[in-house]
Amino acid sequence: MPGLTTTTGLTTRLIACFDIIDGRVTKARRFEDNIDVGDAAEVAASVYADGIDEIIFYDILASAQRRQADLNTIRKVAETVFVPLTVGGGIRSLEDMHAVLAAGAEKISLDSMAVRNPSIITEGSAEFGRQCIVQSMQVKRVPTAPEIPSGYEVFIDGARQATGLDAIAWARRGEELGAGEICVNSIDQDGTHEGYDLEITRAIAEAVNLPVIASGGAGSAEHAAAAFTEAGASAAIVSSLLYSPRMERTVPVGEIKAELAKRYGLPVRLT
Repeated sequence: MPGLTTTTGLTTRLIACFDIIDGRVTKARRFEDNIDVGDAAEVAASVYADGIDEIIFYDILASAQRRQADLNTIRKVAETVFVPLTVGGGIRSLEDMHAVLAAGAEKISLDSMAVRNPSIITEGSAEFGRQCIVQSMQVKRVPTAPEIPSGYEVFIDGARQATGLDAIAWARRGEELGAGEICVNSIDQDGTHEGYDLEITRAIAEAVNLPVIASGGAGSAEHAAAAFTEAGASAAIVSSLLYSPRMERTVPVGEIKAELAKRYGLPVRLT
């Protein structure tokens, strides 16, 4: 029976998530009002030098515009960093997966297209291995919807389109289809700096036997620690802490890791 994933004995991972528009990193709040941060390759070089464990690259307009991901920017980022790079947005086929992997990605993130065509998860897993496929989910609290028993609904297309899918049921379905990891993006918490939605992160971690990434709401090292120790996440996206224009003070990766290790006793990769 699936149970809560713990991080005991495993290195906790801190991830920078790049929401890309025209080759530049942006930061949004609840998936809206994106503010420019800087050139993607330059931001990547900065967080890499500071010790980030992974980078997730979302071409946030590709799916809505029905086009391929920005391969040129993917190449520039991949040439700059030497940590795992996951790419999402505009992944509509195995051909698209081959293209982004050839551009330097190590993993594929499937979100809106997976909802529209769930078999793409199975096709990608069969072609490249389960470890290569990340099921990314945009989830929003809908406590009064009887058809959504978990109280969290899956949205697509940059959180603009409701799907009627229950988040926990969709996570379980993704595991059955061949996903190797699940990223839980909280629409409600995104860009708020008020902490992750631990409830849905924990519920999904308990429901599947896959690593779960907490995303949306990081505002302190304490929030990241809670994602690991209270919600059972294997990784946490900490982009707002690193470079959000809305934060009074950004925090270097090394400082976050030092606090996770010293204050909470969590295992981290030191540089």
